[in-house]
Parts: sequence; structure tokens; C-alpha cells
Amino acid sequence: MANTVQAKKRARQAEIHRQRNVAFRSQMRTAIKKVLKAAQDKDTAGGQVAFREASSVIDRGISRGLVHRNTAARYKSRLNARLHRASVA
Repeated sequence: MANTVQAKKRARQAEIHRQRNVAFRSQMRTAIKKVLKAAQDKDTAGGQVAFREASSVIDRGISRGLVHRNTAARYKSRLNARLHRASVA
């Protein structure tokens, strides 16, 4: 447990940041699931809208340091490929 004033403050800040990160990570996962659902239902128009929103959320995750840029690129690439396969098939 933190003993100094500075350590106590850092512990408080870390908890606030942790909660914010958990909430944003959940938002990102939800956006990804919406795209996957649209692809599964073969809803191309809804899928494109959901993909645009998911891309934006994923990019915000990069800037916040929650997701590595290569991981984010992989997510977006796979989501786009899934949507494309759903629209063609």
C-alpha cells in the first residue's frame, strides 16, 4: 500500500485511468461486434456505417495507448475483409 502522499495520489490516478480504459475498451469491443453482426446478417449498408464507426473508435484507442497501431490495423483489415466477403457472397 502507498505510504507517501505522492504514492497515494498516483494510486488514485491509476485507478481513474484504469476505469476509463476499461470503459473505452468495452466501447471498442461493442463497435467491433456491431460490424461482425452486420456481416453475419449480410447487411451491407448497416455494415459500412458500423465499420466507419468502429474504425473511428479503434483509431481513438491507438491515440489513447490502449491498442498498438499494428493491432488496430489488423482489426480494421479483418473487419473490412469480413464485410467484403459478406457483401459478395
